[in-house]
Amino acid sequence: MANDMPREFSARLGTVESELRALWLQAQAGDEAAYRDVLGRIARLLRAYLRRRMAGWQDDVEDLVQECLLALHLQRASYDPAQPLSAWVYAISRHKLIDFWRRNRRYGALNDSIDDVDELLLAGEAIEPMSHVDLARLLSLLPEAQRRAIELTKLEGLSVAEAAARIGMTEGAIRVQVHRGLKRLSLLVKVVI
Repeated sequence: MANDMPREFSARLGTVESELRALWLQAQAGDEAAYRDVLGRIARLLRAYLRRRMAGWQDDVEDLVQECLLALHLQRASYDPAQPLSAWVYAISRHKLIDFWRRNRRYGALNDSIDDVDELLLAGEAIEPMSHVDLARLLSLLPEAQRRAIELTKLEGLSVAEAAARIGMTEGAIRVQVHRGLKRLSLLVKVVI
């Protein structure tokens, strides 16, 4: 059964691509209902794509989704029906994401360093002792629940379920505390540094 999973997943992706492409072509032919439907579906896919790539900027995801949709609308004549629609959508959204990072580059590194603490530790990169002091100082400024949720999930590497069990919170509450804590940390970094 495990061997069938990639095939099923691949088939599902092919189905989604076919459905999106068919709707897009109907929209190009003037079908307004198909246009609304395909833009709604693309918007959901873009939100998921951008949320994964904008960890410290969740408040900006929806704005960027709208920018991408506008770009798709304005560039709709550039779509080549012989090519996959998803590749065209991805290319445009990737360019919009790059534009976003360029506009916000002076803060990007600050957010990455806090959001990606677990990746830095796993990669074995040496973190300077001063960084530990700075991080400890910033974490101490957070409310207890936010600080503890971040320490358990991001620094100790526990899963959300493990962290929830350890401190007696629900998994949803842990996720909310981590999200709010990271958001507050990004603001604190801008003020403190």
